[in-house]
Amino acid sequence: MAEKPWLAHISPDGREQTVEAHLRGTARFSGMFAAKFGEEKRGQLLGYAHDIGKNSGAFQKRLHGGPRVDHATAGALECAKIRENLSACCVIGHHSGLPDFGNFRNDGPGTPTCIGRMRKGLRGEIPPYQVELSLPVPEPAPKFPDPFTCSLWTRMLYSCLVDADFLDTESFMSGGTVERQGYDSLETLLERLNTYIAPWFPAKTELNRNRCAILSQCMDAAAQPRGVYSLTVPTGGGKTVSSLAFALKHAVENGLDRVIYVVPYTSIIEQNADVFRKILGDNNVVEHHSGVTFDEEDETNKDNQFQRLAAENWDAPVIVTTAVQFFESLYANRSSQCRKLHNIANSVIVFDEAQMIPLCHLTPCVGAMANLVAHFRATAVLCTATQPVLGDLFRQFCPELEIREICPEIQKSFRNFRRVTYRDGGTLDTASLAEQLSGQEQVLCILNTRKGAQELYALLPEEGSFHLSTLMYPAHRKAVLDEIRQRLREGLPCRVVSTSLIEAGVDVDFPAVYRELAGLDSIAQAAGRCNREGKRSPEESIVTYFRTENPIPTLQQQNTAAAASAMSGGGDPGTPDTMERYFSILRYNVGENTDKSGAVQALRNGIAGCGFPFETVARDFHLIEDTSRTVYIPLENGKALCNRLLDGFATKQDYRRAGQYGVNVYENHYRALDLAGALLPLSSDSAVLADTGLYSPKTGLSLTAESGKAFFL
Repeated sequence: MAEKPWLAHISPDGREQTVEAHLRGTARFSGMFAAKFGEEKRGQLLGYAHDIGKNSGAFQKRLHGGPRVDHATAGALECAKIRENLSACCVIGHHSGLPDFGNFRNDGPGTPTCIGRMRKGLRGEIPPYQVELSLPVPEPAPKFPDPFTCSLWTRMLYSCLVDADFLDTESFMSGGTVERQGYDSLETLLERLNTYIAPWFPAKTELNRNRCAILSQCMDAAAQPRGVYSLTVPTGGGKTVSSLAFALKHAVENGLDRVIYVVPYTSIIEQNADVFRKILGDNNVVEHHSGVTFDEEDETNKDNQFQRLAAENWDAPVIVTTAVQFFESLYANRSSQCRKLHNIANSVIVFDEAQMIPLCHLTPCVGAMANLVAHFRATAVLCTATQPVLGDLFRQFCPELEIREICPEIQKSFRNFRRVTYRDGGTLDTASLAEQLSGQEQVLCILNTRKGAQELYALLPEEGSFHLSTLMYPAHRKAVLDEIRQRLREGLPCRVVSTSLIEAGVDVDFPAVYRELAGLDSIAQAAGRCNREGKRSPEESIVTYFRTENPIPTLQQQNTAAAASAMSGGGDPGTPDTMERYFSILRYNVGENTDKSGAVQALRNGIAGCGFPFETVARDFHLIEDTSRTVYIPLENGKALCNRLLDGFATKQDYRRAGQYGVNVYENHYRALDLAGALLPLSSDSAVLADTGLYSPKTGLSLTAESGKAFFL
């Protein structure tokens, strides 16, 4: 026994926390978190075991500047002694990340797996340690239907541990003064929502009567038990507020903890979050995505600090995040990404624009959804105007799950919200298309490529014409959108050429829309920007879909072909029948290729004899294969940020803020800019634009250099 108590931490002001105090505090948090899915005792085990290795002379020297010490393997070995092998995996990776579990037969002390690390420890390569607290022995692990489910269960346990470890350490280091937001209860938030929507009843116009009918159906359906639901609402049907109404009431009725909104784009996040804050109060809604920043240096702003802390572990009542953040976290292994996972349990998860989940990753995404519902007390809501056919995939993972439609009279809803007439415009060259657009006062045209959008815009009259694409940095796009909305309200000429970024979640209302042929869901989303408020008759609100002579981008070829097939014979793009046919064709064409990363197979069967390859799956699973690089534009407020990036003193927050002035470009575009001497490199995948003359206030980053060399996309 040491003369002095074993210490876990020493604070900057010299205070000491014993290992025993830290283990007890972490176990309390971890057990509380895991209790939500029936694993309180196993959660406590993780908390008690994780830092046992700090009960060693070597670690005590480390606290005073000594060399690094492996303090995690000791607790893993103690877990293994009681046959808690996956608990051992969580403990051994609580700092370094959840490792591949490995293979008992083949993994030796040098193998970088959980088993390899434990065997290295057994060989005497970790410092001698003392166990001063008896570890709780949980009941045997649940008998899950397959290892895939067990892998999610392990990540959930890992999440409980790392969040508990963070929280207890954070509390000690701050002198016990770390405050968490005192959020309003879900019951209070539901009351605020009811107050907000009360003036809508009785509705005074036909459009609002139809919207209120959908809202009422959502409120009525919310009393049903947990499960998988679909909310199929036509564009303009009030989907955002109706889905919030269902989610809040359903959470209250079923004793759930929070509502998590999962959306495809940051532009939608910002719009939805603003609506939710208006209804529920600023502090109850947290955005978590790459475009939001919290000033870590502003210690005086408590609301800011609460928001930042909530974004780390999702403990707020309403979370708004991206599909990339949500699904990649569920297959991640790093502690920072996994910390929040346990707060997904016992939640309502609304997947907004669910049809936009990439088909090549549909199996692991649906697998995660199904298991969250079946084993972690969650409810999933597939919320979209164009519902894909997913019931068979859910049943592959959990045969008992059925998707229940919240608004079952789908056909009637779509008839009630018919606001446009679709027209086949045939094949149009750029000049002919420009001529048609120039003859209209207010019109939106959406093209498949950024290059095509720039070429068309160049042929339009300068006065009253606008361009939108991701070649413009986000702050620039926002300013242009604000001007577009203002001109639409005032009835001024407004001709907009855009890429698909305007389709989902951007609230604009044009009397006419042109859409280059793409997936049927894209055409339907584009139609949602036409006669959005129903101020004109459907007959005078025309959505024209057309073909061009330009090649269809590779990533859109499957969707475009399926759309053409679904509409052959006169299928109306605006009907549920045509949409269902489209998704069925698309799924048939994709076949079994819906797990591009191989995540589900790897977790079920292992890889090359390695069981539960957590680290390998985390490395390989990316919802969007992003091979682009970022070019930061030193204009407006971005100029000072870019200078900080170039000086080498930029913080993580600086980089996040700079994202508002960043343009993502493909590799060939980046190389061409670099060869033209137009870039000041920051790292292997980013740079600052040296020649701001290559950035147009009208169209964004140029596709041609001054030399005339094209940057083909």
